Amino acid sequence: MKRAKKGESDLSEKVENLETQLKRSLADYANLQRRVEEDKKKLIEFANISLLTKFLPVIDSLEKATADIKNKGLELIGKKFREILFSEGIREIETNGYFNPSLHEAVEAVQGEEEGKILEVVQKGYIIGDKVLRAAKVKVSKSKIEQPET
Repeated sequence: MKRAKKGESDLSEKVENLETQLKRSLADYANLQRRVEEDKKKLIEFANISLLTKFLPVIDSLEKATADIKNKGLELIGKKFREILFSEGIREIETNGYFNPSLHEAVEAVQGEEEGKILEVVQKGYIIGDKVLRAAKVKVSKSKIEQPET
């Protein structure tokens, strides 16, 4: 009789251990599935960003051509191209204000009254979400410009 109860107790303990292992395995599998989905989304986002970044010089060229050649067809193409990029979440970096090193790249410092004010945009910058695709290249005012000694 004691053996039967001991056997039952051992069997019950084994069943409990197996149930615990099964629950852990199912939780680990669910976590793995979630991580794989997150990684897949990140990979797709990275590929999209990489592709969209390659189109930025094209939009620069279209804007330059539109400014040089006053042509309605060219303007419409540029507008449509910008709409497509913007529909994918790309936005122009704001350049009406003051220099921000995380969004702007200063290509020239010009003597001015207000320190750090953006005076001119040399090349537009773009962001997607909180990621900078390309910093805006700008000319910035500087209250004192030191001249190199000769």
